[in-house]
Amino acid sequence: MSSPLYDNYLKVQKRKLRLIGLARLSILAAFVILWEFAARWKWIDPMLTSKPSQLLASFRELAFDGSLLRHTWISGLESLIGIVISMLLGTAIAVVFWWSTFASKVLEPYIVVLNALPKVALGPIFYIWLGDRYSIYGMAVAISIIVTIIMVESGFKEISRTKLKLMESFGATRYQMLQMVLLPASVPHFIATLKVNVGLTLVGVVMGEFLSSKAGLGYLIIYGGQVFQMNLVMVSIMMLALLSVIIYGFVNLLERYARKKYNYES
Repeated sequence: MSSPLYDNYLKVQKRKLRLIGLARLSILAAFVILWEFAARWKWIDPMLTSKPSQLLASFRELAFDGSLLRHTWISGLESLIGIVISMLLGTAIAVVFWWSTFASKVLEPYIVVLNALPKVALGPIFYIWLGDRYSIYGMAVAISIIVTIIMVESGFKEISRTKLKLMESFGATRYQMLQMVLLPASVPHFIATLKVNVGLTLVGVVMGEFLSSKAGLGYLIIYGGQVFQMNLVMVSIMMLALLSVIIYGFVNLLERYARKKYNYES
């Protein structure tokens, strides 16, 4: 049975959460209202910025003919595939670096250079090598994989060396230490890396669609800019924001599951 003090504490926390949610909605509503009236009263040029009422009409039009859902689905699928490839490949390379100190010291300068390299410069190369479709995945992976390697390897280095030494003293192999200690203890770092990769992979996908795609939200943004349809551009940007929220929500659900299974605090 809970105490009155604890019940009061829970009520205060729930009240704070409601206030935070209300403040967020208020900021969004104020921004939309200000945008609408600023465009109507010609404080800003609606030809360049559009306005919420026009965006709503464009959204209905695109939603009813099915094109908006199709382009959003394509960008979402490309982002998910890019995230999965980046996490798997980046984690595998980080494991190699942990397994072999020699490989880590040899390849570390190349990782630093690749991390500093503007990835957009690789777009034409991916287009020639991979074609217009697969070059999008190339851009998504190129932007996020280096960060994945760096973050996961950094997480490996933070794992308690005492635990690894203890297992080694009992005759555990390198593979057993990896399986039983390193990977389970690195779950929080995997989740943190995944959260970062949501944004990075979406950037890569949109950049790839800018350069070569004939479908996707990035394509809609470029097309809308070329024909000067700012409504189309703004609706596509809003769908990108919604898509990022949805993917990030899935990552948060995965984090909750991982917390229960591995009993860690974020």
